[in-house]
Amino acid sequence: MTVTDTAPSPVAAVKTQVVPTVGAIHCLAPLTMDEVTFTSGFWADRQTTNASGTIPHCLAWEERIGWIENFERARAGTIAGHHAGLWFADSDVYKLIEAMAWEVGRVGGNRQGRALETEIQRLGAIIEAAQDDDGYINTRYGKPGVEDRYTNFPMGHELYCTGHLIQAAIARLRCGRNADDVIVRTALRNADHVCATFGVGGVEAVGGHPEIEVALVELYRATGERRYLDQAQIFLDRRGHGLLGDFELGREYFQDDTPVREEVVARGHAVRALYLMAGAIDAAMERGDRDLLGIVRAQYDRTLARRTYLTGGMGSRHEGESFGDDYELPTDRCYCETCAGIASVMVAWRLLLATGDVHYADVIERTLYNVVAASPAADGRSFFYANPLQVRVPGKEVAAGKPSLRSGTSLRAPWFEVSCCPTNIARTLASLAGASVTRSVGADVAVPEIQVHHLTSMNVSTTVTAKCCGDQCDGAAAALAFHLRTDYPTDGRIVLVIDEAPAFPVRLAVRIPSWASGAARLDGAVVKSATGSGYAVVEGVLVAGEEHILELPMAPRVTHPHPRIDAVRGQIAIERGPLVLCAESVDLPEGLTTEDIEVAPNAGPILDAAGRVTIEARPAMTANDWPYDYNFASGSGSTFALPLVPYYSWGNRGPATMRVWLPQSIS
Repeated sequence: MTVTDTAPSPVAAVKTQVVPTVGAIHCLAPLTMDEVTFTSGFWADRQTTNASGTIPHCLAWEERIGWIENFERARAGTIAGHHAGLWFADSDVYKLIEAMAWEVGRVGGNRQGRALETEIQRLGAIIEAAQDDDGYINTRYGKPGVEDRYTNFPMGHELYCTGHLIQAAIARLRCGRNADDVIVRTALRNADHVCATFGVGGVEAVGGHPEIEVALVELYRATGERRYLDQAQIFLDRRGHGLLGDFELGREYFQDDTPVREEVVARGHAVRALYLMAGAIDAAMERGDRDLLGIVRAQYDRTLARRTYLTGGMGSRHEGESFGDDYELPTDRCYCETCAGIASVMVAWRLLLATGDVHYADVIERTLYNVVAASPAADGRSFFYANPLQVRVPGKEVAAGKPSLRSGTSLRAPWFEVSCCPTNIARTLASLAGASVTRSVGADVAVPEIQVHHLTSMNVSTTVTAKCCGDQCDGAAAALAFHLRTDYPTDGRIVLVIDEAPAFPVRLAVRIPSWASGAARLDGAVVKSATGSGYAVVEGVLVAGEEHILELPMAPRVTHPHPRIDAVRGQIAIERGPLVLCAESVDLPEGLTTEDIEVAPNAGPILDAAGRVTIEARPAMTANDWPYDYNFASGSGSTFALPLVPYYSWGNRGPATMRVWLPQSIS
């Protein structure tokens, strides 16, 4: 194992979630939310809805059901018998504050930003008032009449809550606040308490839900305080040695049966496993631990290859919200929790920064469009918790004003008893621009290069520095600005316009998704790459006003599953661009559900002039009394055009059945 000590200067006011230390292991560095702005289209619309819909919706619910009042009761000593929500309710208050902090950083000091800032200060004062003198804070434990602190490591979520408080503080630091900010002040005291309690010579324990690890590494990056990185590594090294004891779903539920360095694939609870991976990658990058980075990368790659759905979703079992075995990917009983999708994006983004492998940007795109975007309704005020690929029974409306069971409906619900997903979506969308564009770093970078990974309309304004070669340059920084115009993912045309450029050569690399490899055109010419880098590159001494056009093939395509995926053998799915499509029963002839149809023989998807995708379908054959004596004769009715819709949009037209994978008729 090769480990190097890095000593970063604090890099607080850098508006992005993940900021690897210069000199540590990474190939790419993110451009920040000050440098990248979404201007219109798919993701800009969702950021607007997030600000006007999701964030105030989450705040209203947390006020209504007492999760914020928990802090007031904890301060007053009246929490006994009155705690609202489950063990981890505090964490969702912290995630909401993090979302607000990123949104303030995104919109600045406009009226909306000022209102959110006022709310952050109000909530921060309530939270700080509930903090103990030694820095401990949790409304569920450690107060008169309730359980003592740190008596339930498997399910207590105390360290998990601390992690989310720290991440809220990091958002504040990244957006220009300092240690005097109420959220930062509270989180630093809590983090110092954790280091003092669980550091070398302290309590030999880990939390049942990983999260503290990724938060502590980023706090180290933001402050330069080495103890936070060291404590994250301590927690990582303790994991997998049975400290949490036995559990009915097995120790793998907590990732506590196998040490991180000995694991080969994601197992157990999906969100826990992926948060742990993200923390391990962050620690490996900061400590120069290439062995650990390689181990975790291999774990994730195997998980992608064998335990991931077409949508990018992860977690195939309702029991334990967990991964199944290799190729165990049922469509109707899959879980694909929204938070697991967000956690997978967190892992893939870190691996992209660490390795420069554009494959991880493809994973991010697939998951964002087909898991993250699928959860919230069009108004941002109701959500899917689980994201199955097949729904056999139309959902029932959720009782108004009452939290829903996590996955008890196939309609979006306004709130849940476990509402980790709405606040996770809120913080992800608010900060998304800071995880979209990167620059190359390292001594071997001969020409400044910017990579655009997220294909959406955006403005990019940054600075680049010429590579010095003897006396040929002075290394001075110069402005580089450009913008993208596109209707992607509806349309595959992406226009790159140079607004300002330096007098020395630069490279602009726009990602070509893997499904477009070999068919993308840049300025009319097919993009060819001997290395399979996955980018369309514009380079040289650029001139303000010049335009380049990248065209991606957007014809719908048929996707076949791996033959080892038993659940969908003999079925097909239809994709268009980054979007997985599905059939909804509201588009079927009267009397049919999505369980009653099959794709006609030799039928392929058709894209009409209006951009609608259809496929030729027909009613499926009816089985005899004994369903295993099946006569594969001709179909049982005339064919019809079956419209397909983007998976992210399903469920917005009322109760319906739905399926992504469609059985093929056998002639």
